[in-house]
Amino acid sequence: MPAERVDTISREPFAVTITDPAIVARDFSVYYGSKAAVRHMNLAIGRNRITAVIGPSGCGKSTFLRAINRMNDTIPGCRASGQLLVDREDVYGFRVDPVLLRRKVGLIFQKPNPFPKSVYENVAFGVRLHYYASEAELDRIVESALRQANLWEEVSDRLQESALSLSGGQQQRLCIARALAIEPSILLMDEPCSALDPVATAKIEDLLFELKKEMTIVIVTHNMQQAARVAEQTAFMYMGELIEFNRTRDLFERPRETLTENYITGRFG
Repeated sequence: MPAERVDTISREPFAVTITDPAIVARDFSVYYGSKAAVRHMNLAIGRNRITAVIGPSGCGKSTFLRAINRMNDTIPGCRASGQLLVDREDVYGFRVDPVLLRRKVGLIFQKPNPFPKSVYENVAFGVRLHYYASEAELDRIVESALRQANLWEEVSDRLQESALSLSGGQQQRLCIARALAIEPSILLMDEPCSALDPVATAKIEDLLFELKKEMTIVIVTHNMQQAARVAEQTAFMYMGELIEFNRTRDLFERPRETLTENYITGRFG
């Protein structure tokens, strides 16, 4: 058998070696017009792990996250340079279909955004969009996705009710179920708990630990306590640059960069 490929982050101050990465950025930048929102990022994100991206507002966290499944394509004047690989394929290559990419790479937004449809139709929507499924198969997929999102027991008797009638935490888990229904291998989460109370946040975090058994998760968060609780690795960004990437505990307890230390100790941000 051929040796397993290893992508190593060797340039200081990046101290982590990632074997079998799901996502790799190589000299990757994102521009809004002439302004660079992400500058020359080099990063490897491990498969079937939870990786957090932290940093102050406006540092490029969400821009980088949206670049992974090309949601930035919808922004006029936005362009990218360098390489951004998902499963070793450059997502900005001319052969890549963004629609198929987004089936593989799901995105959960900061605020729950259920469609004004029933609970059932919210989960079934992406399945209907991407491929044909019989009604029996669709029923199975909807139930499976809701169970994965730890929501089935709460909504199994409300499948035909409007998704907008659910609580905020339930709506966010419904959006996760909607993403899971099309079986992504990567799940991107942009501040998924910022609008939720502590009980709903705990349910989402418990869910992440279950989901990482089957997929790679990248979570952008301002909540450093959340990053410390759920992430195995954490990246710190500042003014569009990746300042430090390390095991989460090491980054919080023994930061290698003064900027990182100043941010996590609350001196700015």
